[in-house]
Amino acid sequence: MNPNTALLVIDVQVNMFDPSHAVASADGLLTHVRSLVSSARAAGAPVVFVRNCGGLQDPDVKGTPGWELHPALQPAAGELVLDKTTCDAFASTPLGRELDVRGVRRVVIAGLQSDYCVRETTLGALARGLEVTLVSDAHSTYDSSQRTAAQITAAVNAEFAGRVVLTPAKGVGFS
Repeated sequence: MNPNTALLVIDVQVNMFDPSHAVASADGLLTHVRSLVSSARAAGAPVVFVRNCGGLQDPDVKGTPGWELHPALQPAAGELVLDKTTCDAFASTPLGRELDVRGVRRVVIAGLQSDYCVRETTLGALARGLEVTLVSDAHSTYDSSQRTAAQITAAVNAEFAGRVVLTPAKGVGFS
């Protein structure tokens, strides 16, 4: 078991995979995140699912179908599910306290959206002195008017190069 490392799965919710408006590389992202969850569980590492609670006009309003975690990624008994209202999961949830109680010193971060919640939660983890592994091919977003989702994801990876461990999903270890 390695409770020193936890996997943070950020905002992998039904609305992000809606076929009419799915995030970029949705299928690949889901495959990578499922693999990470499986590896973390096999190593006995804590898995934490973070779920965004959007506003009244958002597709992820708390309690709606779009707010639910993706059906392919359901928490096992004892795994945390934290509902947040800010981009940084540490800011609006007891995430920091929950990691401290479990003795977690390293977080592996994957999920959505690269330029918002993944970026801000990574910054939040660094601000708390945690070692961070950002899974370079297990976060995504939507195209913007200026850049493609792939460009945005690459920019987030570049922003953290040298500050966190950047590795593809196949290179992440939990033991």
